[in-house]
Amino acid sequence: MPDHCCSSKSTEIEALAQQVEQRRVLIAVLIINAVMFFVEFGAGLTAGSTSLMADATDMLGDALVYGVSLFAISRGNRWKAGAAVFKGCLILLLGISILVNVGIKINSGVPPSSTLMLVFGGIALVANLTCLSLLWRYRRQDVNMASTFECSRNDVISNVGVLIAAGAVVALSSPWPDIVIGGAMAFLILCSAVRVLREAIPQLRAEKARVQ
Repeated sequence: MPDHCCSSKSTEIEALAQQVEQRRVLIAVLIINAVMFFVEFGAGLTAGSTSLMADATDMLGDALVYGVSLFAISRGNRWKAGAAVFKGCLILLLGISILVNVGIKINSGVPPSSTLMLVFGGIALVANLTCLSLLWRYRRQDVNMASTFECSRNDVISNVGVLIAAGAVVALSSPWPDIVIGGAMAFLILCSAVRVLREAIPQLRAEKARVQ
């Protein structure tokens, strides 16, 4: 009996320690994304870059996503599945907003500043690679952390897209590389939203059914 109790207590302590570690990681990536939103969005406005503003908007969404993840981390599976559904809906709305931004850019037709795109796209890439490395070990832990990792991975891909767009703007002296990359980023975000919702909604329904 004592051995069994010690084993049970050890499992509880290990689970609690894991949650504390998750919380610290999520707080760190939340701060990184919140700061980078203001930095990159300001740069996007100054540069007139759709892809920079799209990437910055995605970072704002991620900061909110990490906040929701922090709220759900110490709660049960139903809360975690619900948080993942919320994040999926948020990602979906961000994808739609980026598409609207792309439409506005098509109408203006003004090439963005490639120098600002390269500088701030590079800074954002470093920030998101840092977030990805912090989240890597938790990527398969539960649906909540998996969806959080998905957001960070998408950011890295988006940052690479911004840098490619900047190089193409220089080569072609045209706003179209920025527009195309912005549209591709919107598509990626929308696909990610669908994937997160497909995983989270069945789990939320299952948890509701189990409680009832």
